[in-house]
Amino acid sequence: MLLKILGGFDLISGAILIFGSSFDWPWKFLWVIGILLILKACFGMLKDFASWIDLLSGVVFLALIIISIPKFIAIILGVLLIQKAIMSFL
Repeated sequence: MLLKILGGFDLISGAILIFGSSFDWPWKFLWVIGILLILKACFGMLKDFASWIDLLSGVVFLALIIISIPKFIAIILGVLLIQKAIMSFL
């Protein structure tokens, strides 16, 4: 059950990175998503590639508060998050 919830969170976060990286999101919203992704990466203790994807995505969400991230970086991380979410639903 927890795997499905975390997979849903990955799906939403990936969709925001792909489609919403050019929007002006509230900084509190980006901060919460970034911190949750980094905490989720710490659960995996950075032993596998999926935890590194979470960590990098969390850092990108936190960086979006301050600077504008290039679109292709957000799309690549978003696709990786969505792929990870799909695998958690299987």
